[in-house]
Amino acid sequence: MSALMTSASDVSQAPGLGALDFPCWMNNRLARTESALSQWVGVDAPAGLGEAMRYAVLDGGKRLRPLLVWAAAEAVAGLPSAAVRAGCAVELIHAYSLVHDDMPCMDNDVLRRGKPTVHVQFGEASALLAGDALQALAFELLVPEPDQAGSIPDALQARLCRLLGRAAGAQGMAGGQAIDLASVGLQLSEAQLREMHRLKTGALLHASVLMGAACKEGVDAQAWQALSDYGQALGVAFQVVDDILDVVAATAPRGKTAGKAPAHAALARSGLPDTRALAALADMVVSRTH
Repeated sequence: MSALMTSASDVSQAPGLGALDFPCWMNNRLARTESALSQWVGVDAPAGLGEAMRYAVLDGGKRLRPLLVWAAAEAVAGLPSAAVRAGCAVELIHAYSLVHDDMPCMDNDVLRRGKPTVHVQFGEASALLAGDALQALAFELLVPEPDQAGSIPDALQARLCRLLGRAAGAQGMAGGQAIDLASVGLQLSEAQLREMHRLKTGALLHASVLMGAACKEGVDAQAWQALSDYGQALGVAFQVVDDILDVVAATAPRGKTAGKAPAHAALARSGLPDTRALAALADMVVSRTH
């Protein structure tokens, strides 16, 4: 988390507002997210399943997607009770995808975030089930029991489910992974690579922003479209930085990374009074070193 804090020095200011204390903002939302994840993930799961689920989710990761949910929700004055559930749900989808991607039938990775991957630590069958359970839990969190809903309207719950389901499924992350697996040993065109990354990585980042915006009912069309454009630009910037990190030293300058300027431009035309956290997150994505 310290790497995130130090890489977010270029914090944009909204007109008429002072500079955002971004590390303080981020640490507060990270703490709320971690507390909720610890409360909700795997506590009552049987036969060691909960241990594998918690291993996959807790004590690691940048939590970029929940931060995007928080920032977008706050930009539109959305419900905090919806934002925390949406942020945790999208992180659970991300975590399950990593568990499955690391398995021998996919990328066959043995380390993740400096520790053994879930299938190495718990076995392939447990890893498969842990990923399945995390995916299911994501949607369970978005549709809580009535006494746990925190006044989240039913229609809002349904909209969050649809946004996350589409981003995670065949038209999003899973579809992108299918393209990736099918293209092993093949030379993809630039357009095909862009489409694969748009689905595999960009769709969930885009959905994180829209899920945050959906935490407020009745967001006007201009703001919604601008936030959608921001989310898409952020996905492009994220992938460009990944590509750069694959081939150059982490200290190479990246201030003009594709996607950063469009992300800021989208926020400028949103009409929203305070998008400083979203702007800071765009800067952080471009400045990251891993």
